[in-house]
Amino acid sequence: MKFIETRGNDGKHATQVSFSEAILSPIASFGGLYSPEGLPQLGADFLSAHLAADYKGLARDILAAFDVDIDQAVIDEALALYDRFDDPANPVPVVKVKEDLYVSELWHGPTRAFKDMALQPFGTVLSSLAQQRGEEYLILTATSGDTGPAALETFKDRANVRVACMYPDGGTSDVQRLQMVTEDAANLKVIGIKGDFDDAQSALKRLLGSDTFREKLREKQIFLSAANSVNFGRIIFQTIYHVHSYLELARQGAITLGEKVYLDVPSGNFGNALGGYYAMKMGLPVEKILIASNRNNVLTQLINTGRYDLRARNVVATTSPAMDILKSSNIERVLFDLFGPARTRELMEQLDSEQHYELSAGELAQLQGIFAADFCDDEQGKAYIKEAFAGGYLMDPHTATCFKAYENCRSAPLKTIVYSTAEWTKFSPVIANALTGEQGASDIDALKSIAAEAKIAIPAIIAELFDKPIAQSEVIDKADIEQTILDFL
Repeated sequence: MKFIETRGNDGKHATQVSFSEAILSPIASFGGLYSPEGLPQLGADFLSAHLAADYKGLARDILAAFDVDIDQAVIDEALALYDRFDDPANPVPVVKVKEDLYVSELWHGPTRAFKDMALQPFGTVLSSLAQQRGEEYLILTATSGDTGPAALETFKDRANVRVACMYPDGGTSDVQRLQMVTEDAANLKVIGIKGDFDDAQSALKRLLGSDTFREKLREKQIFLSAANSVNFGRIIFQTIYHVHSYLELARQGAITLGEKVYLDVPSGNFGNALGGYYAMKMGLPVEKILIASNRNNVLTQLINTGRYDLRARNVVATTSPAMDILKSSNIERVLFDLFGPARTRELMEQLDSEQHYELSAGELAQLQGIFAADFCDDEQGKAYIKEAFAGGYLMDPHTATCFKAYENCRSAPLKTIVYSTAEWTKFSPVIANALTGEQGASDIDALKSIAAEAKIAIPAIIAELFDKPIAQSEVIDKADIEQTILDFL
């Protein structure tokens, strides 16, 4: 399968590239992204044939359908990392919470967040490609809290790879921050920045597209890539768990094959939702994809009105910080798929220059044929956490935003799959406040409080963080990011 550019070709880039080329160098002409030239069709026969398949078998066959140019031995090594999850036989449990609501738990990996689903295998693939080519790579990562720990975990001590991870100082949970700043591998650099996630992501995209920065890296014989979902190497692995979750409902007898469902996704940078969109286009029986946001509700506005407007808006700090994002990178791939490269370039350049764009009525109708959206504020989210806990289910604040979309965005009584993106341990003060009303608790005190209330143990991988020494304490101004990375190299 070949990959093409979301904003068209500038005459400097190849008009199409392979999967390996797209993940090694993810930024395309005019600052655009790479998207598949076409999608494989899975269909009813594929779903039926995989009803008894385990997760790795399903993943192997979906990657084969994409015809990726990665050696099978490397793919097998990458997928074997799912054996490190809580239950190697079922790394993504799907749990019934209400009669027609099921939660797909994507956080059973080493950093307790859904980013492990893509980044665990992605690290193996990219490092293997670098070694095959005899090249050294700098992997840039911008994180709102979960991508950073997952990228650092997958790339630490890997050959031919170094990572510079940027996070907004004060914009993550304590557990997320500790997962990053306690990493001490020599090939990792963690950088706190004075700003928000959009600042970190803007710096990442600027550096990825900077000829000057690339030339400085070339002088050091280093190539440049990224671990954020601008990289399709992330998205391809995020498509798989949507198919798995559907098959799990069929295995549990909740649906029959061919029956449509809703996918209900907490969305910040839109990579998780994009994986669902691709799965839907590949033949997964999906009625509609529900997009759940917090108060940073630009996606709600876009899907409900056709307007993407950042004028006079700043990121609002919420209790679901991984979604505290205003510029959602992967919307671009949906625009490209629906409206083509010329219109996508027009819209994205207008967003960059004027901070807004507006879809036509016909374009909005196309978007609304696929997506519906709502947003959930902090107090509503805590109410959903408390209600779910009373019914026997413990969830984090990002998952909670999906419950409002579940209530308000469905037009048919179909089964709904909510995607739970983080374990409760990542955001314990918010959950403790929701359950008991306690305020101002530290992460460790809140963890202990919830563990006692729920009669469960704090996972050792989380508890140990509070005793680890801080290895990376640098916090800098945005203007100093490039020089800090060069100094690290």
